[in-house]
Amino acid sequence: MAGKPPTGDPVQDAPEVTAPQHAAAGLPAIAHTLRVATDQMGLRRTALTLLKVNQKDGFDCPGCAWPEPDKRHAAEFCENGAKAVAEEATLRRVAPAFFAAHPVAELATRSGYWLGQQGRLTHPMYLAEGATHYEPVTWERAFDIIAEELAALTSPDEAVFYTSGRTSNEAAFLYQLFAREFGTNNLPDCSNMCHESSGSALSETIGIGKGSVLLDDLHKADLIIVAGQNPGTNHPRMLSALETAKRGGTKIITVNPLPEAGLERFNNPQNARGLAGRGTPLTDLFLQIRLGGDQALFRMLGKLLLETEGALDTAFIEEHTHGFQAYADAARTADWDETLAATGLRREEIESALRMILASRRTIVCWAMGLTQHKHAVNTIKEVVNLLLLRGDIGRPGAGVCPVRGHSNVQGDRTMGIFERPAPAFLDALQKEFGFAPPRHHGLDVVRAIRALRDGDAKVFLAMGGNFVAATPDTDVTEAAIRRARLTVHVSTKLNRSHVITGARALILPTLGRTERDRQAAGEQFVTVEDSMGMVHASRGRLAPASEHLLSEPAIVCRLARHVLGAASSTPWEEFEKDYAAIRDRIARVIPGFEDFNTRVARPGGFTLPHAPRDARRFPTATGKANFSAAPVEHPHVPEGRLLLQTLRSHDQYNTTIYGLDDRYRGIKNGRRVVLLHPDDARAHGLADGAYADLVSEWTDGTERRAPGFRVVHYPTARGCAAAYYPETNVLVPLDHTADTSNTPASKSVVIRLEPATASAGTDGS
Repeated sequence: MAGKPPTGDPVQDAPEVTAPQHAAAGLPAIAHTLRVATDQMGLRRTALTLLKVNQKDGFDCPGCAWPEPDKRHAAEFCENGAKAVAEEATLRRVAPAFFAAHPVAELATRSGYWLGQQGRLTHPMYLAEGATHYEPVTWERAFDIIAEELAALTSPDEAVFYTSGRTSNEAAFLYQLFAREFGTNNLPDCSNMCHESSGSALSETIGIGKGSVLLDDLHKADLIIVAGQNPGTNHPRMLSALETAKRGGTKIITVNPLPEAGLERFNNPQNARGLAGRGTPLTDLFLQIRLGGDQALFRMLGKLLLETEGALDTAFIEEHTHGFQAYADAARTADWDETLAATGLRREEIESALRMILASRRTIVCWAMGLTQHKHAVNTIKEVVNLLLLRGDIGRPGAGVCPVRGHSNVQGDRTMGIFERPAPAFLDALQKEFGFAPPRHHGLDVVRAIRALRDGDAKVFLAMGGNFVAATPDTDVTEAAIRRARLTVHVSTKLNRSHVITGARALILPTLGRTERDRQAAGEQFVTVEDSMGMVHASRGRLAPASEHLLSEPAIVCRLARHVLGAASSTPWEEFEKDYAAIRDRIARVIPGFEDFNTRVARPGGFTLPHAPRDARRFPTATGKANFSAAPVEHPHVPEGRLLLQTLRSHDQYNTTIYGLDDRYRGIKNGRRVVLLHPDDARAHGLADGAYADLVSEWTDGTERRAPGFRVVHYPTARGCAAAYYPETNVLVPLDHTADTSNTPASKSVVIRLEPATASAGTDGS
């Protein structure tokens, strides 16, 4: 039998703390997975569901975007993927009676964990202006309400169409098509908050904003550098790929302020060595870098390569790159004292990394939010590319750039046109195919959308998935901005904080999940997704829908478009709703790489999108070559007596979805309001392990923000650095504290001071 949702909200600011672990997965991961899954789904449903995760005839795991190998294990999922599936396939339900019993004001006091644990949404729900409770509403009335508000706008640009990365290719293509027919490019998405810096840097340097490696390349690499990433928690199936690489002789350098158990040792639960043996040590060299010091590290490594005879791939540089001399002149000025101050590393550690790079013929650099969420993030990633270009490590097997995405189809959504700054060629193709003139001016990204809502320049907010309020920075400002909207609409599977921080009117539109059968007029349908490495494959749900009142995301967009656009649209929305193959036929004619889409995706495992730098060492940049960069080296400067904070996930968390209150590998149990400090830093601030402190962020304009009531945990992080979970610490990150060029919130470099706790934080996890 599946368990019932919690009735009371557990206290989240009194955690129990033990020593951090030094290995990930193994039997504890299996036990924890089964306990969570059976509690949500029951034993039989757990077995039936998990055996279809990431299988060629099954559904794509919503837990992350890591690719699947061609030959798949019967249990092709990880602990956190199983938790994501369990929360979607749960037997718990949030029906109209729940909303009748709980006024919105009360729900707003609940933690994100409690809200998520209540179960699946079953009916469209409407909060009328001035009402205290959501009430059930018909789908027709819900679409009429949206159409009324959109028609009342003075400009289409007063509407914002947000997208989460869990949205399928088909739904994303329809969503952007509807928004552009309506007349706006206001299509912010979760990429704006995570890998936008990667896309910006890679587009400028190699001509395409995606990684250049496939899964097999990791197995062929001589050296893999994992920088600013914790795969043990955020992309656990990546550990299997690293284990395969290690057993083939690959060396691994880990660059991170925090030691992470998964990168120390991996006990693979899919084999006897991981279950009964000692598993596989992964990291050969751990560079415990200070937050924001990565650009300085990669610049110094570049300088050392320039000074080493025979270290450069001169033929590649001459034939395929642009800007080498300007880069070389800048790199040669790199200073050891500045580098060591920026990185917190010892000179011999950097020289050890150099020797490993020199010994490698094929190097891959992987990264995630630890590189992308700094003010100088774009230039940091450009510096990573510089290093690889020096060695000719773009466009050869076993080498390249590997930004590791989080959301399971965030890369696909961007490919489908979810972007506030679309390329003219994409708009030209839309116009040719659908016969309307799409808007050409740039729209709003996430940060600019919040500003527009705050300032009254945007009045309607629609979200296709996600938890916008909890995911975004500057929590108080964001919540106030959302409350200024005339209407907020969320297409969701489960309850979250964004449903209880609303505009004057609000709608919750419940949708099918990945695990569920999608039957339309033409029969049973499937959708497609694109993984982190540009592989496109089908996803087919098998479970009965959680409610007869659910609609699929494509159906919701199609019906909404018909209500809003009416006879003015010649797009065959009804045909698209009936048969998703019709959507894929149009995608094939609009987006390069998707030719013969329906035929190719029907093959087990799908197909690989073209990637010119990887496939042909062809670089579609303005210069026609891969571009070296010579940006000045930057790193955060922290005043005396202050620390640099990074926000991060716990192990029981996927972005803003909180699966539980434990961070097993870091030794945190039953609590989330913790701040991890090096013992020497804690003592310097007079804070014993177990003391409570307020986190106060400080900004150059003199403003401050406070997050109260965090339990101090003495932890082996880099000196001068601190770490705490989001979304609890999003309140500390101002809306304008963003990366240059990409405008991504710089949540990994927040200057804070610590003060004795002034008040209890309560249970609100937002």
